[in-house]
Amino acid sequence: MKVEGNHFRSIWFDEESKAVNIIDQRVLPHEFKIISLDTLKDFEIAIKHMAVRGAPLIGATAAFGMACQMRRDPSDECINISWERLHRTRPTAINLKWALDRCRTELLKTQEKTRAEISMELAKKIANEDVEINRNIGIHGLNIIQEIARRKSSSEPVRLLTHCNAGWLATVDWGTATSPMFQAHENGVPIHVWVDETRPRNQGALTSWELQNYGISHNYITDNAGGHLMQHGLVDMIIVGTDRTTSCGDVCNKIGTYLKALAAKDNGVPFYVALPSPTIDWTVRNGVEEIPIEERVETEVSWIHGLDKSGRVTKVKVTPDGSLGFNPAFDVTPAKLVTGLITERGVCDASESGLRALFPDLEKVSL
Repeated sequence: MKVEGNHFRSIWFDEESKAVNIIDQRVLPHEFKIISLDTLKDFEIAIKHMAVRGAPLIGATAAFGMACQMRRDPSDECINISWERLHRTRPTAINLKWALDRCRTELLKTQEKTRAEISMELAKKIANEDVEINRNIGIHGLNIIQEIARRKSSSEPVRLLTHCNAGWLATVDWGTATSPMFQAHENGVPIHVWVDETRPRNQGALTSWELQNYGISHNYITDNAGGHLMQHGLVDMIIVGTDRTTSCGDVCNKIGTYLKALAAKDNGVPFYVALPSPTIDWTVRNGVEEIPIEERVETEVSWIHGLDKSGRVTKVKVTPDGSLGFNPAFDVTPAKLVTGLITERGVCDASESGLRALFPDLEKVSL
């Protein structure tokens, strides 16, 4: 995707320096900073402290972390230790375990002397696959946006609402929920995007930064403004991402997604989820009961970052002393509230039969 007209991915291996580079998302949107990761500890910190975030990107980052560690110690013991350490960093996003399992399985089948090279090639493959998955999600989502556009006045844009950041910064490229937006923009379909702020980490600011760099019309709104916009007919379609989707179509995503789905149901607004197949957890059926919800530090709720009047990034406390926050990072939207799942293989119902019809091969492998 574009940053001031230049193409970037969110993670890449620099062939010249032999380093894994990432865009440090902790300082966005106020500063664009590239950092290098090398040691296993570097990768742990990057994932845990959200220098990288978003389920697909977390998975790709973990794969590169395994690869870098194989250059130091390609033993079976190191493979298992690396798997454990990286897996502990974020409990909710299933792509992390999916990528780590894939790496471990492949490496344990090979000789130690080949593991460094094989693991790096596998990490690159996982990253490239993610790009193609997300591009195809965009193509299938574009069809839905074009259909909405055909029903509207030619002078009116299709008004989309998204929650959190499911953009290219949350993946390797294109994004999930944003990919149909980028495809629509490139195909001349006029769109306007309502971008949820998304407290407590204000990740909507990342979506706004992405859309601004791509020249897409948008407004940054508070999380609670979405229902009001829907009541007044100002939202044609909602597209969100997902960190884990059950085999029956329940969707785990950024906290507040469930409330958006409820408002959408009440107002007859289509609610779609952009779903890359590695984010399906075929072992889980009931999302509310079975998906572990990460609880992050309460200071993310009680403190906020931003620019002050002098242009410096600063941190301010918004709560009174002694008042503690509570910070569940995700919630689960039941399948009954989801209009459809936009995948790299097409659009399906949020149901076990819908997912099985598109991914019979992956279900068998996963189970």
